[in-house]
Amino acid sequence: MDRRAFLGHSAAATLALVRAGTAAETQPATAARLKNSRPGLGVIGFRYQGSVIAERAKPYGDIVAIADADKAVLDLSLVDKKVTQQVKATPEEIYAGVTSRHQDYRRLLDDKRVEIVLIGAPDHWHSKMIIDAVQAGKDVYCEKPLTLTVAEGEEILKAVNQTGRIVQVGSWQRSDHRFRTAVEMVRQGRLGKLQRVDVVIGANEVGGPFQPSAPPASIDWNLWQGQTPSVPYIKERCHFTFRWWLEYSGGQMTDWGAHHLDIAQWAIGSEPIGVKGTARYPTTPNGFNVPLEYAVEYRYPGDVTMSVADHGRTGIMFTGSEGRIFVNRGSLTGKPVEDLADNPLPRDAFTVYDFDNLSRPERAGKIQAIMNHMGNFFDCVEARRQPVSDVVSQHASATTCHLGNIACRLGRPLEWNAEAGRFVNDSEADAFLSRPQREGFEVRA
Repeated sequence: MDRRAFLGHSAAATLALVRAGTAAETQPATAARLKNSRPGLGVIGFRYQGSVIAERAKPYGDIVAIADADKAVLDLSLVDKKVTQQVKATPEEIYAGVTSRHQDYRRLLDDKRVEIVLIGAPDHWHSKMIIDAVQAGKDVYCEKPLTLTVAEGEEILKAVNQTGRIVQVGSWQRSDHRFRTAVEMVRQGRLGKLQRVDVVIGANEVGGPFQPSAPPASIDWNLWQGQTPSVPYIKERCHFTFRWWLEYSGGQMTDWGAHHLDIAQWAIGSEPIGVKGTARYPTTPNGFNVPLEYAVEYRYPGDVTMSVADHGRTGIMFTGSEGRIFVNRGSLTGKPVEDLADNPLPRDAFTVYDFDNLSRPERAGKIQAIMNHMGNFFDCVEARRQPVSDVVSQHASATTCHLGNIACRLGRPLEWNAEAGRFVNDSEADAFLSRPQREGFEVRA
């Protein structure tokens, strides 16, 4: 699997490249491997995104097992009302018929009924859970971002390559017609030569100091921490607010960056060759430690630059020699967009994804509509083909997010060799590509 090759090729060409010489080539058709047309689903991490993706997966399979380090989540005594409102279903409705509930997710992977795993756990668990799941013979849908470090991404690629499993990452903006159209416009030259991309992803949360306490009896705090350093329990470290601690996530750079930077880089078609960043970090003890403010700028081949800011209108501005367009979750605007009415994009020239070659195209929709991101995953599980948000592209996108955080922490310009997956003659920066991992929780393919 070569992530560099992915960015410059169509998905169809990439699929051939990715499968060449891998276990994926020898996998039998999904229909022959699945026990029935409704595969058994296992969900890891339920309180937030786990319940959202579980509800979206229910049309395609039956949830038979769930796992969460917090027993209060397993028995539904700890439920987030926002999630209930978002999915328009109660947790009891989502998990009606579930027969197995585990605090240790590895017991879920031992369940032979589970053929597909949905991961909604915190970011620092994504990589190990994906690797463990594919090695257990499961296909996987995992929430974004794909990784906690750059090195983890290489381990995921190795595991997926060895097992031939299908993995979809929850960077669902790739399935939204606005973003896909924006990427096609850039790739098909509707802005002329691309010159710069300006991305706004929003500010990090500020908070603390928080009070350490004994962990609730319902939570296995050692298990929840996983690979990260063992520290006293603070309730703000876990559940939704984990993302504001660098031990477990990367703040907005990896949270929203996994959406907007992914789309921007999809359009640019290559990985950065340089990055610089500035940030101001909090000094409050026992408080959120993501930057109070930050700004990052990337350099790409062909004299393209991309800026990332924490303030302004959230979205992506593409600027070329012949015009510019702006895209976010609510709009796609600009003169080149208006020109599509009289000069539409030629369908046979689309490069972002091979939507026509699907076994169940009704699940994917058309370029004019929002594609069913979860449906695309299940379609690709059946067809044994790569989904729109596969691990190759998402490793590249997550790496770009991590580079931004590393540049902010070092506070100086860095040169990046995407082919080697290393910084150029910079051992200090290379040290940030991985992290020490606690014994028993190592991320290894």
